[in-house]
Amino acid sequence: MTDVVTEGARDTDGASSRRSLRPLGGVLAAIAVSLTGTRISAIALPWFVLVTTGSATQTGLVACCEMTPYVVVKALAGPLVDRTGPRGVSWTTDLLSAAAACAVPLLHAVDLLSLPLLLVLVALIGAARGPGDLAKEVMVPEAAERSRVPLDRATGLAGVTERLASTIGPAAGGSLVALTGPLTGLLVNAGCFALGSVIVALVLPRGIGTAAAEGAPPDDEAQPGYWRRFGEGFVFLRGEPLLLTLIVMVGITNLLDAAFNTVLMPVWAKESGHGPTDIGLNSSTGGLAAVAGSLAAAAAAHRMRRRVVFFAGFLLAGAPRFLILASDAPRWAVLTVFAVGGFGAGFLNPILGAMSFERVPRRLLGRVNALGDALAWAGIPLGGLLGGAMVASFGLVPVLLTGAALYFLTTSLTGLRPEWRAMDRGRGRRKGQTAHCEKGFDGP
Repeated sequence: MTDVVTEGARDTDGASSRRSLRPLGGVLAAIAVSLTGTRISAIALPWFVLVTTGSATQTGLVACCEMTPYVVVKALAGPLVDRTGPRGVSWTTDLLSAAAACAVPLLHAVDLLSLPLLLVLVALIGAARGPGDLAKEVMVPEAAERSRVPLDRATGLAGVTERLASTIGPAAGGSLVALTGPLTGLLVNAGCFALGSVIVALVLPRGIGTAAAEGAPPDDEAQPGYWRRFGEGFVFLRGEPLLLTLIVMVGITNLLDAAFNTVLMPVWAKESGHGPTDIGLNSSTGGLAAVAGSLAAAAAAHRMRRRVVFFAGFLLAGAPRFLILASDAPRWAVLTVFAVGGFGAGFLNPILGAMSFERVPRRLLGRVNALGDALAWAGIPLGGLLGGAMVASFGLVPVLLTGAALYFLTTSLTGLRPEWRAMDRGRGRRKGQTAHCEKGFDGP
């Protein structure tokens, strides 16, 4: 079997005995800039729709039109990423996302941006983002091998990178929207996608993220067809009850998180008079605390019982956010709740990454990640749509209280199922397998 670590070092440095962090650093940088842009857009786009239309329903509709193609195309892209290689998929889709994101403020500036055209553009952004995000996830294990970094540490660094981007992005987005308007945030989002495309296409060492690096057979005729590859992912997930239960639970919490982030928090900021600055402040406070939680998890979570830590993290990160916004609490109390919730959330993705690492074979990485992500994210398009409709029908506070109750019941009752006892079994198992479980937790 080819030694990927040695090849990676040779490709990067010209000698197998030398080590370079360029492969892993490049992938993490691409993840960081694209996710930062996405987080900026997550504040700028809903605020743009809300202030120009005054409609929570239309705000939710725009979020739905972005996330529906994201989920669908990402699910279908898994076999393509496995066969053609994630590198080309990543830089081309990022370039397409940049073009579509840039078109929104440009068309608005010349008074040509109608609501139907906006829906088409955000759908295009979502359709391009799905495969692009998947491709970057898939490159993390190979980049770790080529950089000679242990995979547990590499996935931990990826988690910290995501949390940092989720902290910087909302802070920058809230400030940009407050100071210069939401359209500037969309232009910055387009620039981030363009930069991510350049990093993947030009900065990463040659050979990384190609189909051959993923272990594809050299003979194209010997490779299974698209639908057979797609079906292999379903077959694998069907044989993993713990992963399936996890996906269902996360799918429900993601729906609630989507409603909270894209509709409930912007409406709260508008009705309370806090404005977009507080949206960014809340998200960034939670994100910064989540970075601290991720670092603590990297240092100590392997000594703890996963099941206890996992559900305790959800208990802190879920329902309290809804309750504090419904209570008309002062700013310091809101920030405290987001900070505590963020710290709890920081423990979640390291546990999820470790569980996937122990269970998903490398050759199925793209397919299983794509299907798992798509199923777990299936509720996100409906989250914004349902959130907007519910707020329009019943008002903000009743919807926040209902969301808190649903979040608590979902994350508490699910933990009683027998599949969760397997969380602490097989810890440290290594079969040449890996995966980066993209749960897509949209909390603090």
